[in-house]
Amino acid sequence: MAAPVAANAAAAYATTATREASPLEARGGDGSSFADVLQTVGQQAMQAGLRSEQVAMQAALGRADITDVVMAVNTAEVTLQTVVGVRDRMVQAYQEILRMPI
Repeated sequence: MAAPVAANAAAAYATTATREASPLEARGGDGSSFADVLQTVGQQAMQAGLRSEQVAMQAALGRADITDVVMAVNTAEVTLQTVVGVRDRMVQAYQEILRMPI
């Protein structure tokens, strides 16, 4: 399951790298705003967590292999770590903006 996460990250990076939008534009070339992107990423993170819970419940009922559970939980953990890292960087950027002299 780590491979799809890495593939999604690589695809997102490639999409972002190919955009020719100005850094001052509020919306990207495809019409999505920064808030839309964050909302989509948040929903994907929640889906990964829900998927790991579903697989764990299936394993408790004897319908899933422990390997599937470990992979699903690992994917959810990596996703959560990524979201927390992005959040921390956003908080740092906001704090730096607050410290800027007017």
